[in-house]
Amino acid sequence: MTLTISVPATSANLGPGFDSIGLAVSRFLRIEVLQPLDKWLIHHDLGPDVPDDEKNLLIQTALQVEPNLTPHEIKMTSDIPLARGLGSSSSVIVAGIELANQLAHLSLSDAEKLAIASQVEGHPDNVAPAILGGLVIAHSDGCDTHYVAANMPETGLLAFIPDYELKTSDSRNALPDSFAYKDSVAASSVANVAIAALLTGDMTLAGKLMSQDKFHEPYRRHLVPEFEKIRDIASEKGAYVTYLSGAGPTVMVLAATEKIKLIKSALESLQLPGQLVELSVDTIGVKVEN
Repeated sequence: MTLTISVPATSANLGPGFDSIGLAVSRFLRIEVLQPLDKWLIHHDLGPDVPDDEKNLLIQTALQVEPNLTPHEIKMTSDIPLARGLGSSSSVIVAGIELANQLAHLSLSDAEKLAIASQVEGHPDNVAPAILGGLVIAHSDGCDTHYVAANMPETGLLAFIPDYELKTSDSRNALPDSFAYKDSVAASSVANVAIAALLTGDMTLAGKLMSQDKFHEPYRRHLVPEFEKIRDIASEKGAYVTYLSGAGPTVMVLAATEKIKLIKSALESLQLPGQLVELSVDTIGVKVEN
């Protein structure tokens, strides 16, 4: 019997929720676990840089959870673009944890999966919604991981996914090494109100505060030259907010569902170097089918 595991893409930060807020969205990594073999074998079309053996991040993660797994033949497919700020590596980490969970019959809870994933990834903003679905606010200090899973207020999503990659390490290097105390307090207050607005369903206020992020977007926008144009046009057409998804370069627009096609049409006229993709919130997270 074939075992199938699917994991959604994720959009992290949502403006000021740096390294702590994430949203599961409707693109997916899927793995099919086929027959047992003497060695791990992964069939995929993700390019020559992605290993097809035990060096693959999927298997490395699974073996961290349970070192004595029986090797299997696996088919991996994904429509989550690599190095674009949509949680491609996080989806593989979550799938690896679930692979070990299923093959070794570990019966891990969501909290246990998240604790493991946060240790592997380093922070929980992408892995949390990939596991739980929906909107998740999470914090990990290296020992304990705490989270609040919530329903995302009703909104449409439009992603501009550039043709070029942006490595997380390059995006991290654009950030300052330290923050002045006064600036930290101001940035935290913006984030606090943005989260409160999301949790109470006020997308207008949430969008206003998300656009005032002081933690990362001011330092990273120059890495995505299309950002300003997209934000200006989306704002003209009534969007709630335009933000960098994760470390970028994907740019995400949130707007009332009925406005998404209008915004997409306006942006298509710019002929930007990438894809404009309508997405929806995934409310399930990691999913297992036998």
